[in-house]
Amino acid sequence: MRRTGTTRRSALTATGAFGLGAVLAGCGSDGGATARRDATGPGARTVSLREDTALKAAQARAGASLLAHYDRVVAAHPMTEAGLAPLRAAVQEHMAALGGRPGTAGSPSPASSAPATDARTALKELAAEERRVADVRAAALLEAGPELARLLASVAAAGAAHAYLLTELAKEIPA
Repeated sequence: MRRTGTTRRSALTATGAFGLGAVLAGCGSDGGATARRDATGPGARTVSLREDTALKAAQARAGASLLAHYDRVVAAHPMTEAGLAPLRAAVQEHMAALGGRPGTAGSPSPASSAPATDARTALKELAAEERRVADVRAAALLEAGPELARLLASVAAAGAAHAYLLTELAKEIPA
């Protein structure tokens, strides 16, 4: 029997889409970032492209580390695979958008080298890692050029949504 009305998932999807639209609309104006870079001369634009490339590579490595964390949780707790599969696929797409390759392994953070023995705690740790990576990406917006800033804003917003969904998934796992 199909549920009618607004579900938690549809409300979250609508809220996320609205928030993402607002973030992307806010990033579109450029806020003078181009003028600041162009005012320093043609050489500065080349440097900023190098900086963007380095920033993009660092964010791709963070995505690879996050992807490895998803893999460790699924390997340790196979019952979570169905819930984590769509989120893991999105993380893989974000990593690819940032120039990372699926085979590249990121360096695991010390706290996430081995998932917890129970699935609920492992999901909470994964949610904390998603939140940490999303915060790092949001902070990187200040250093990025306009195009990369748009991408990072989108990926950071998705990461924040993943953290929320992982927290909710942890609540649904039997103790």
